[in-house]
Amino acid sequence: MTLHVQFLTMTSMIAGGFYLGIVLDTFRRLTNNWNKGKFLTYAMEIGFWLCQMFILFYILFRVNSGELRFYVFIACLLGFSMYKAIAATLYLKFLEQVIRFVQVIFYYTSKVIQTLIISPIRWILQIVFLIVITTIRFIMTGLIFVLKIIFIPINWGFGLLYSLLPSRIQKIVYKCGEFYSIIKNTCMKWLEYIMFKRR
Repeated sequence: MTLHVQFLTMTSMIAGGFYLGIVLDTFRRLTNNWNKGKFLTYAMEIGFWLCQMFILFYILFRVNSGELRFYVFIACLLGFSMYKAIAATLYLKFLEQVIRFVQVIFYYTSKVIQTLIISPIRWILQIVFLIVITTIRFIMTGLIFVLKIIFIPINWGFGLLYSLLPSRIQKIVYKCGEFYSIIKNTCMKWLEYIMFKRR
């Protein structure tokens, strides 16, 4: 490994340590806002460190073909220490400002979507639902009225025919008529309940 490559390796690993401090503070700050179980916490921690190891090794591979030396770890630790000593406080303040800005943007964006998209769609659906229910009720009211008109002369005809029957047959027809009336009244009550009383 030439001196130039060694210098690039040291510089890259110092920058990598500095970067590791930034992403670690960012990760710690963001995970404080998430409600998570122990399993998810461990999975996120493992995933985070594996990802950072891959990124640092990729940087090292691009600089010196992936040769690991002791000074590589020292340089990475130096960069991390430099971040903690020099830039950590400023970066955390900057991160808080960014988080607040994103929260404000998200809040107002959700309000705009709620006002301009969700609320009008909900209002339109309510109007359509009301129109459909009103139309169905009107049709069913008219249908029931027509059926009543149709059945009036039929009832009269059956009443006349019933009066001409012998008394024994009248008793049988009367029992059948009671059973039919029970079924008819039950069906009408259910129909009126479904069409006029349910919301």
